[in-house]
Amino acid sequence: MAGLSFRIKLGGVLALVVILLMAVYLWRDAQEDGGPAVKQAKLEPVRAAGPTQSSYDVIVAGTDPEGVMAAVSAARNGLHVLLVDGRDREIFGGLMTLGWLNSLDLNKAPKRNFAEKLTFLDKGLFQEWYDKIEGTSFDVTTAANAFNEMVRAEPNIDVLLKAKRMEPVLSGANVVGLRVEKEDGSTAEIGSKVLIDATQDADLAAAAGVPFTFGREDLGEPDAKMAVTLVFKMSGVTPEIWNSFRAEAKNGFDKMSASGFYAASEYVSSNPDRVKLRGLNVGRQNDGTILLNAMHIYGVDPLDPQSVQEGLEIGRKEAPLAVEYLKKTFKEFRNLQFAGTAPELYVRESRHIEAEYRLTIRDLLENRDAWDAVAYGSYEVDIQSTGPSFPGAVAMKPQAYGVPFRSLVPRKVDGMLVVGRSAGFDSLSHGSARVIPLGMATGQAAGAAAKLAIEKGISVRELSRSKADIAELRKRLVEQGMDLTMPEIQTPDYAKHPEYSGLLAAASMALTYGGYDNKGFALDEASNAQRFANAMSAVKRVYASSFPGQPQDALAGIGDPAKAALTLDQAAYTIALAAGLQVKPDQALDELIAKKWVTESSLALIHDRGRLTNGDSFMLVRDVAEQYVGAKFD
Repeated sequence: MAGLSFRIKLGGVLALVVILLMAVYLWRDAQEDGGPAVKQAKLEPVRAAGPTQSSYDVIVAGTDPEGVMAAVSAARNGLHVLLVDGRDREIFGGLMTLGWLNSLDLNKAPKRNFAEKLTFLDKGLFQEWYDKIEGTSFDVTTAANAFNEMVRAEPNIDVLLKAKRMEPVLSGANVVGLRVEKEDGSTAEIGSKVLIDATQDADLAAAAGVPFTFGREDLGEPDAKMAVTLVFKMSGVTPEIWNSFRAEAKNGFDKMSASGFYAASEYVSSNPDRVKLRGLNVGRQNDGTILLNAMHIYGVDPLDPQSVQEGLEIGRKEAPLAVEYLKKTFKEFRNLQFAGTAPELYVRESRHIEAEYRLTIRDLLENRDAWDAVAYGSYEVDIQSTGPSFPGAVAMKPQAYGVPFRSLVPRKVDGMLVVGRSAGFDSLSHGSARVIPLGMATGQAAGAAAKLAIEKGISVRELSRSKADIAELRKRLVEQGMDLTMPEIQTPDYAKHPEYSGLLAAASMALTYGGYDNKGFALDEASNAQRFANAMSAVKRVYASSFPGQPQDALAGIGDPAKAALTLDQAAYTIALAAGLQVKPDQALDELIAKKWVTESSLALIHDRGRLTNGDSFMLVRDVAEQYVGAKFD
């Protein structure tokens, strides 16, 4: 009886614990509604005294979030740091605080703690900053003050703002400093042991001679890049109005963020070739306003100041018109007013540097860790619209992947690290790795790496090639608050498919997109003649010199190619015409086999030669790319 009584009491205690935990969880959930807890703070001025030394251990160029984290990290590691910015800025935070990108794209862990709403893959300085703001969206003044507070707390950081011009100083292929033209027109040449390029577009790396691709150049589309955005503001948001957003926020809602309002994409702009709206990402401010990330502006070259200014003007003209549409379309916006546009454009894509390791979409498909991982990502591969005819797509959703330190180390030039969206990511993996929290993690890693390289008397490139030194770097980063443990990964269904290797090739050339749930790959779904011709046209773009022919010519005589089953003979004929071979439809397969452009192992996976699946077609694409072009996808 005594044992039974004890078990009853123990059961009661455990039940009480569960109830209390559930109460905490529900309380946390309840906090997602309502309004900002505080009024908008006063913007604190940045202390910018300029350089006080002729040389520094580290110079960080760029005051976007990645640059701020790099400077703080280096300073906390005991280095003397100059944080310098080449834009007309008076506050820290760049894209977040001046581009008004105030809704965070977060790298969430695959599994959450029971009582923790959000578990981030990248903690450290990002988590420290996040704990100072309002939540998934933030007030831009709060964010600017949080960045300022972190910099101001480090006496080892000198700040120089509003530089008119910055250019790296080189000794051979080594960066040894920065030449700066200050706001007053005077110039200074400042030495450094390590230069961290945190400019949005890797401007200093490019000026130093680091090779790069631009936009979707690596996919054979050198003129294509994701649209830029001008965030705009609306005022008059009461707690009641905010809570009314929940119904239209189909993609998520909490006390600071609302995402959805898909009818916004039906807006007919005044300049359809240059600007349009998509669904809304809405971030709340503490002064009763909201910031809307919704506008896509096309044809803006981020590297051309005149083009950027034109983009701003297009957006400023369109924003009040878009607001009127939103007010007429959504009852939730009816009593709100247009309240202005962001000071800077939100630019998603420009340069992608060539680094010691370039992160690929295959790394994300395989949820790969890296021996030198210094940050982890999990955000979906979000390929935003590149033009009015391409609305954008989600290429796939990784569980988690490691970002190698080598991806921050540019090729051909030493003494420099690159952090942020222009680091060593190909254009597809960049769709996930470009998110700011990951960039902030790479900034922290860069600051700590600079300390270790200086301490050991080696270059950052030498550091990147030493497994022992990288192990020490990772150890220090963990001690400094980062979590560098790769999450537990479940093998995705697509990776279990016998034609998975074909998917790796197809996804690498953007022939297929998986969507948020990765089911869009549809490996077992029947393909069709039109789809395969389109796929080979994409292959032709990537490897133009190898495919001088026209794959679409293979559709001649087919009434409705999109409804015509893809046969093996038709697929072979399409490949042959793309490669410029002069063959008849019934001869193409034998010709490809004779040339060993398709393999017996791939042919053996085809169950029905009269009705090929997407997986079958991807295997053929992989074969011809590997056996004929020499491409590698593993």
